[in-house]
Amino acid sequence: MALLALDHVDLIYQTEKNETEAVRDLDLTVDEGEFIALVGPSGCGKTTVLSMIAGLIPPTRGTVTVDGAPVRSKSGDVGYMLQRDNLFEWRTIENNVFLGLAVQKKLTPENRRYAIEMLDKYGLGEFRNAYPTELSGGMRQRAALIRTLAFKPKLLLLDEPFSAVDFQTRMTVCDDVYSIIKSEGKTALLVTHDISEAVSMADRIIVLTKRPATVKTIFKVDIDAPTPLKKRESPRFSEWFDRVWKEVSA
Repeated sequence: MALLALDHVDLIYQTEKNETEAVRDLDLTVDEGEFIALVGPSGCGKTTVLSMIAGLIPPTRGTVTVDGAPVRSKSGDVGYMLQRDNLFEWRTIENNVFLGLAVQKKLTPENRRYAIEMLDKYGLGEFRNAYPTELSGGMRQRAALIRTLAFKPKLLLLDEPFSAVDFQTRMTVCDDVYSIIKSEGKTALLVTHDISEAVSMADRIIVLTKRPATVKTIFKVDIDAPTPLKKRESPRFSEWFDRVWKEVSA
């Protein structure tokens, strides 16, 4: 059984004057351990789809399930990483990582230990008492990911998580985030407008149509390389980029 399943999902926004069909008959499944990228034309509704999976917006029709249950009853199984790290500058890295757990009253000794272990494991242990301004952009993103992983979610939603950093930093951050997600055995769904990012990180790329969004094409990327950076160095990378770009822009 798929970890994530969207079954014949529609979403219609209604106002006093009219209605807008944002998503139409969307079928999508993600298996446990997969890394999926969701791409499509600008404004097609990629982030809207992520919001439904996160349980923030209910579909007008159809079902969204995580681990076989409606997403609203499985909210603890879904972690959402936004475009910016949203670290509070006046809190230490450790306290930033603990914040979400504290808000949801899940800051148990066990969860505290787990979060600290993650900081140590991924090179931020010595910066536990530092403040966000003292960290590089890549380190901040790592801290933001650990904050999300502290909940032990089964599914990670990544909404343009690298868009706030410069191009050179983005290469390193992509590798960092990818390695952490794979090392922890997490299932991830990445929304991105960057085709290179999708090709270098994803096991499968799902291309959405223009609004109303539905699945147009699914690509299974078969570049044999261990990291996103190594995939970018592959002679097959440009071939895959062209294939996906043509489908998105057609």
